[in-house]
Amino acid sequence: MSIPFIIVCIYIAALFVISYFAQRRSSGSAANYVLAGRQLTTPLITVSIVGLAVGGASTIGVAEQAYKVGLSAGWYTTAWGLGAIAMGMLVAKKYRELNITTIPELLGRYYDKKGMIAGVACQIVIQLVVMSLQYIAGGSILCALVPEVFTFTSGVLTSAAVFIGITTIGGMWSASLCNILNVSLKYIGIILATIFSVRHAGSIDNISALLPQNVPYLSFFDGVGIIGIFSWILVLVTVNLSLQSIIQISLGAKDVQTARRGFIIGGLMMLPIGFVSALLGVIAKTMFPDVSPALALPMTIMSLNPVLAGITLAALWAADVSTACSLLLSSATLFSQDIYKKFINPTVSDQKFLAVTKVSVLVLGLLTLLFAMTISGIINTLMIGLSLTAAFSTIVLFTLFAPSLCKKNSAFYTILTGLAVLVLWQTFPAVRIFPHVIYLEWIACLGAFLLTYVLDSSPIRTPQTAASEQ
Repeated sequence: MSIPFIIVCIYIAALFVISYFAQRRSSGSAANYVLAGRQLTTPLITVSIVGLAVGGASTIGVAEQAYKVGLSAGWYTTAWGLGAIAMGMLVAKKYRELNITTIPELLGRYYDKKGMIAGVACQIVIQLVVMSLQYIAGGSILCALVPEVFTFTSGVLTSAAVFIGITTIGGMWSASLCNILNVSLKYIGIILATIFSVRHAGSIDNISALLPQNVPYLSFFDGVGIIGIFSWILVLVTVNLSLQSIIQISLGAKDVQTARRGFIIGGLMMLPIGFVSALLGVIAKTMFPDVSPALALPMTIMSLNPVLAGITLAALWAADVSTACSLLLSSATLFSQDIYKKFINPTVSDQKFLAVTKVSVLVLGLLTLLFAMTISGIINTLMIGLSLTAAFSTIVLFTLFAPSLCKKNSAFYTILTGLAVLVLWQTFPAVRIFPHVIYLEWIACLGAFLLTYVLDSSPIRTPQTAASEQ
């Protein structure tokens, strides 16, 4: 039995042991399961947001992109960090003071029913797309880690089984506590793997000499380009302001300052790690010039010492666990809170509501397998799907900071506009007049929101009146 296989088995066992103990803390009520009873500390908020952000896309995906364009791919993870810092500084306090559970709950509180329904549907779709990418990265890692045991397909299926199992068992407590192990080993493993890979290559100069000269592999800007880098930053700041899984982490904090500190510290931790993964992707280009880009990072790490390789790849695979758990839990919360409880069974008991949420984790987790089997290009797919959050960020920012400009139908028409822009962008190349869809999303969503302000005479409830009605 290979050393990497033994390590990954130990890792899986450790995650389930942690989840078993987390189950005790998450039992008793739905709030304990989906929000950790709003008792998460600063370290747990920090590892939760780092665990969510630095998953498959920020490691395998960045290495895949770096294999093609060079070190500039590392800006993807840096953009995540800047987004988390923006979330902590701008809106974490506002969200926490609202005492909500989901973004659509905010839409339902201030806007109309159709806006809330559109919000639920779009948030679930966005998160299922992102979650499916964790399955792809997980399958790539297990296939490279133990090729005698896993094919890519069986790796995806195994990843899905673990993701769903851990989330179902312990909810947010499980995801947060597992992230203490995941984030620690992830950072240690990637940094050590980079040091040993550079030593194995001889030096940066040796790496440069072996690279194709027609691509700026060692440039921090030229590969992706300034416009591409800015597009990533704009997308991921937008995402951090309005994606349900991120908001749910902040709402699990025990108080406002805990949420803010956790996001800012987590954002700072993310700033450099993407370039480390990118360097590994560049090294992979010199070692395996004809391999599939998605397998670049796993294969490079597997060329190292077996123990180090096993620990690093197991940590990267566990990073997918942390990301997928948060996404699965938040998607299930959206369904149970904003669809089942709101429209199907408003008088549901807390215990049945908890059961419905756990079943939703299972069903939505299986649904993502369909996405995972049809998606290629991790970061490009992710950037397109996450661009739809521009509609939600527009609504959230106006609601929190300029409620006088909000009208009853603003949420619905803004979300509808954001969805239409994304469909048009994917269907008709002629509309691609900007370097990235996120620019058109922001312009169109802001335009739709302000046009609704002009045409709609029905104002939203103010935060004060909405809070008094709760």
